[in-house]
Amino acid sequence: MSRIFLGALGACMAVAGYQAVTAAPATPAPLPAAITDPDLARSDYVEHCGGCHGVRGSAAPAQLPELLGRVGWFMCTPQSRAYLIRLPNIAHSRIKDNQQLADLVNFVVFGLGGASVPKGSVPFTASEVAYERQFALSSASLKAERARHVESAIRTCHAPAAMRLLYPGQIVKR
Repeated sequence: MSRIFLGALGACMAVAGYQAVTAAPATPAPLPAAITDPDLARSDYVEHCGGCHGVRGSAAPAQLPELLGRVGWFMCTPQSRAYLIRLPNIAHSRIKDNQQLADLVNFVVFGLGGASVPKGSVPFTASEVAYERQFALSSASLKAERARHVESAIRTCHAPAAMRLLYPGQIVKR
């Protein structure tokens, strides 16, 4: 490789690294006091969810639901609330401690979900997580289940119609 190319590549990497370090960190919404260890909850999210959903809750344009500013709408009904815990990667999480898992989901919902959380929503508890984990969804039903709960949130809590998309700005192919 030429020295010019390597020099240009190095400069690009330095700028990208500088921007990554100096970029303003995502500031999640205030977390509920029910989270026993907010730092562990945030760390668990990064370790167990951030690889696919993005460290800041946004992996668009990946074909995954965006969490940032949206996931709170699933607190709209008891059924949609249960759906969040029944998702296979949550219900079958390697985190076996139900309080620790409740803390992670509360971080996602209240921290990343921010203003999308309906007023009066209460945080998940360890006992609720233990109960709902028994009813884990299969991956075959996820798309239809998500669509059903999104429609319920739109009807019941006036969630934005854009929730039908996996992420804001998604282009729907016909």
